[in-house]
Amino acid sequence: MASAIQVDDLSKSYLISHQPRERYRTLRDAISARARSLAAALTGKGGDGTGETTEEFWALRDVCFNVDFGERVGIIGRNGAGKSTLLKILSRITDPTRGRVAIEGRVASLLEVGTGFHPELTGRENVFLNGAVLGMTRAEIRRKFDEIVAFAEVERFLDTPVKRYSSGMYVRLAFAVAAHLDPEILVVDEVLAVGDAQFQKKCLGKMEEVGSAGRTVVFVSHNLPTVLRLCPRSLLLEGGRLVASGDTSRVIQTYLDTKAVGGDGRNGLKDLLRIGGMGEKFRFTGCTVLDSRGQATNRLLFGEPVTVRLEARAAAGLDDVSLVVGFDTYTEVRVATVLSEESGTLFNCASGEELVVSATPRHFVLKPGKYFVTVAARHHGRLLDHLLHALRFEVDGLPWRGARPASDTWGIIQVLADWVSPSSGLGFREASGPTDG
Repeated sequence: MASAIQVDDLSKSYLISHQPRERYRTLRDAISARARSLAAALTGKGGDGTGETTEEFWALRDVCFNVDFGERVGIIGRNGAGKSTLLKILSRITDPTRGRVAIEGRVASLLEVGTGFHPELTGRENVFLNGAVLGMTRAEIRRKFDEIVAFAEVERFLDTPVKRYSSGMYVRLAFAVAAHLDPEILVVDEVLAVGDAQFQKKCLGKMEEVGSAGRTVVFVSHNLPTVLRLCPRSLLLEGGRLVASGDTSRVIQTYLDTKAVGGDGRNGLKDLLRIGGMGEKFRFTGCTVLDSRGQATNRLLFGEPVTVRLEARAAAGLDDVSLVVGFDTYTEVRVATVLSEESGTLFNCASGEELVVSATPRHFVLKPGKYFVTVAARHHGRLLDHLLHALRFEVDGLPWRGARPASDTWGIIQVLADWVSPSSGLGFREASGPTDG
């Protein structure tokens, strides 16, 4: 076999049941429905008497790809795109509805907290159990045991049943087992997000080490900078279908382009996922990027001020509302955040009235590229509304002097400085031509 993983025309479907919504049911309704159900069963006619319907849902459709030996491949996509279903099939947890998966080598999976662990067994016992499941001999597991325990940092709790572990301890031990028992293929889902930042960094280093040793890594994450760092190649799933495959930076840009909203830099925010907050009290209803003329746009010229106009509505009167606007790159790196409270500005919202606010960061020049705007509102320290990637915009053009340095040496923002020479003091002379970067 030329590949560690070969997937051909892979599809997976599920049957989903739907029950009719009812405001309430009386005892008479329940008895009547039961009688109709019994009658249908006896006669073989009609439904089940409850009004329940079923729908066939395809989590994956006709997915094809190969993963070579020693490759580190990322899988990205929105929630519900089919990523976890794909990993469960690769890990032989579930079978495909149709299609073929061929895997060469031993697979270690970390798909969700507690995968492969028996809650009643101790940490020590689960290490040996997991190793046996992976086909390791007891002697092989013993050779790796101290390394696993040191990596997981759970020495004090080795003889405690893992059902008493915190989610972070569970994940640390589960990852340590999966990564250290020499699997040919390591499959890791978003579960690493449970760990703290230091542990995540250690896990990424271990996965890079596993890959450089010639073993194969398949990694699913919503953390795009992490995918970009770890995986040279990535796959993009959308609605259960494979829509892009190749260089990770290009696949990420394709993914983020599909998330982009408002071709004119305007978004009504109706369909966006809200992250926490008290939406019944306060909701953003609009977000717009404005150019220097005050017109809605999704494209600014280099050096042009960035203005974000926010529209919101409160269900009840609120005073001292603090607004937040964040700017992120397309790889989801935060560039800057502006907070109205830090500028000494708070807003009062009358019940049912629309609040319209514009924010223009000072001395803030973004390099050419694509960006997202994230918005949030707080009231006395409590989150009212939070919209991640409310809209996107692009900065186009060259720096003022026409120079085009290599993008990786540019940074994210362009900064002007006062230049001082000891011989001439604080003098400033207008440059006569383009700089050389």
